Amino acid sequence: MLTLLKNCHLISPELELYRAFLLLRDAWIKDILPAGAPLPEADRVYELAGQITVPGFIDIHCHGRGGADFCDGTPAAFNTIGRGKLAEGVTGFLATTMTVDLERLETTFAAAAEYCRHPTGAKLLGIHLEGPFINPDCAGAQNPAFLRLPDIALIDRLNRVCPIRKVSFSPELPGGVAFCLALAERGIMPSGAHSAADYSQFRAAEAAGMKHLTHFCNVMTPVHHLRFGMVGGGLLADDVYVEIIADGIHLCPEMIELIFALKTADRVMLITDAMCGSAMPDGNYDLGGLPVSVVNGKAQLANGTVAGSTLQMHQALRRAVGIAGLPLQELIKTTAWNQAVSLRFPKLGKLAKGYRADIVILNERFEPQAVWLGGQLQNENTVENICRK
Repeated sequence: MLTLLKNCHLISPELELYRAFLLLRDAWIKDILPAGAPLPEADRVYELAGQITVPGFIDIHCHGRGGADFCDGTPAAFNTIGRGKLAEGVTGFLATTMTVDLERLETTFAAAAEYCRHPTGAKLLGIHLEGPFINPDCAGAQNPAFLRLPDIALIDRLNRVCPIRKVSFSPELPGGVAFCLALAERGIMPSGAHSAADYSQFRAAEAAGMKHLTHFCNVMTPVHHLRFGMVGGGLLADDVYVEIIADGIHLCPEMIELIFALKTADRVMLITDAMCGSAMPDGNYDLGGLPVSVVNGKAQLANGTVAGSTLQMHQALRRAVGIAGLPLQELIKTTAWNQAVSLRFPKLGKLAKGYRADIVILNERFEPQAVWLGGQLQNENTVENICRK
């Protein structure tokens, strides 16, 4: 089936076209036509009236949404989160775990595998294992009761149930460098997190394959003029991608500005790190077995430790636009393209011929108006935001 999206304000990495046309064939982008080009016949035609048209977002760090947590380990939780992510423009995501007991991890992986077979919302691209291989002194909002040393046998065991794409861990732990090498050999991205690593430990892990840093700057050795730390290493290393939570809580605007100035949009990835209180009212919630209160959108433990976020991806983009001072065709790399390149998701993250037709339509406030997932318009009630011909 051919679908034509007319009069798009099309924005993709290093590309911006006004009044452009997107031609979709089934799940794929067949062609992009500039303003004034002859239009082909299509089975369905949608008039977008100049609305912003971008690649579907990819959230590689999300724990939950809508009152559900992936570690609930139920099909209902995955369905709630998967459908909810579509509402914020996310077409692909990594289900991110917490530091929980092994039985709960196994249940979560089984539920993830079931969702992959029968998805009801955004596409599950794999698992992001955050913990349990975390330095006890840097646990943050991770449950200290279930921390353990790096264990590649456990990775292999879980990976057979549902593919692991990324592991966030403390590289300074005993065996951390060997663990990095083993993950990289398996095509799994090692990502530094919850870490007291000094600069030399960071460099050793980077050389062993650690090319991501999880929620950059948060629970991580900071820059010091005599002790450079992991944050300093991340800022200097050209081959390392950094995740940032642009919610106004985890990073101040000046730090976000500095990160973009030094890393450029080519090495920054917007994430939500959202917990189950995302898209929910303030109240009391659970995160990895720890009680969390959400007040004015800020999630925290009883001791005041920040416990994930309630951020949504379109909100992260809107805030980054206001801080980074970059053209949108550069900044849009941070919402899907960098994630797809670094984690080797083929044919995702860009609006280009031959790429998967995962598309989100945004209004001037970057609020999602409609989503195409694999060439199919999702949530037919959103059709009122566009005009079908």
